[in-house]
Amino acid sequence: MKFLNRYVEFIDKTNATIGKYTSWLTTALVLVVVFDVVTRYVFNESSVAIQELEWHLFAILFLMGAAFTLQNDNHVRVDLFYSKFGVKQKAWLNIAGTIVFLIPFTLLIIYASHNYVLNSFALNESSPDPGGLPARYILKAFIPISFTLLLLQSFSLLFKSILEIKNGKEKTS
Repeated sequence: MKFLNRYVEFIDKTNATIGKYTSWLTTALVLVVVFDVVTRYVFNESSVAIQELEWHLFAILFLMGAAFTLQNDNHVRVDLFYSKFGVKQKAWLNIAGTIVFLIPFTLLIIYASHNYVLNSFALNESSPDPGGLPARYILKAFIPISFTLLLLQSFSLLFKSILEIKNGKEKTS
């Protein structure tokens, strides 16, 4: 059980740190969108690179924030029954959902994105649009990285749930 506690503490701390730094991308995204809106509607100018930067920042924010969101139990769920469950019932449901859905899904995305990202690096992929951003492969590399973090966090959720059932109370972290 010591291993489980150490794992949970390490992964939760790692994803909390990554989540904290990733959250600053929201500020960058807001600034880029404001710049885009001002240049488009005040100066009647438009930039493909700025528009692509907006969705690149949003994609990284979404991808890198997924593990942090799971850690803080903020993912969207249908909460008709879950909110009425006790700690052990929630833990059992989290175990089942993590084993049946979350872990296989993250493994599938990691596996499926592997060649996708490698091909992008090999081709030195950039935007197909004139004036677009170079190095699109960097953006694509965030897919397996973020899903690996989500996979690690799913094991943390699994271990926390096991500890909750064993100890009859929630694990701190």
